[in-house]
Amino acid sequence: MPDFDLDPDSLRYDDRGLVACVAQDVASGAVLMLAWADRQAVERTLATGEAHFWSRSRQALWRKGETSGNVLKVRQVRPDCDRDALLLRVEPAGPACHRGTRTCFEPNAARLELGWLAEILDERRRADPAASYTARLLARGLPRIAQKVGEEATETVVAALAGDDDELASETADLLYHLLVLLLAAGVDPQAVARALAERHAVRSAPAAGGDPP
Repeated sequence: MPDFDLDPDSLRYDDRGLVACVAQDVASGAVLMLAWADRQAVERTLATGEAHFWSRSRQALWRKGETSGNVLKVRQVRPDCDRDALLLRVEPAGPACHRGTRTCFEPNAARLELGWLAEILDERRRADPAASYTARLLARGLPRIAQKVGEEATETVVAALAGDDDELASETADLLYHLLVLLLAAGVDPQAVARALAERHAVRSAPAAGGDPP
């Protein structure tokens, strides 16, 4: 179980004795849901490693997934700068929303999230190559994986030029999958790619020295 370095007494509860809790998927970064917690719920979350909240409608403590099985395994707990809200970085066991959708904010503005797939591939590297294509591909080494990326890139281009939207989506999925396997084989964290993209966006969005943004 993770060791959470948080003192519930250090939080600033509102006049109802509650703090807002934002649950975020630790793999993809997607915001899953917003709920409220009193001191007891915070204590139970820290003690069990599973998200507990306070139901304002039922006026009762509840564990997320206690009836549906869609628990939230908490990996990190971070208070905000004012310590009156918590960010719970979690591993969801299923849909987070009571309506059965992955998040309470569908359609998700992030649109394409691949962190979950990177986590799965990292687990598959330890699987039996006879039972896992990913493990088998990793066992063949970086040159073969790089070759597959080239093949999938070519097939993606062909699908795009043919104007076949379904085939383009399918080939793009293959390409992205093999790119993630390539990063895994090369020992490059996908977050490094995310940081590179964010840095490029920040540079291009920055105002010119001494002036205002265009």
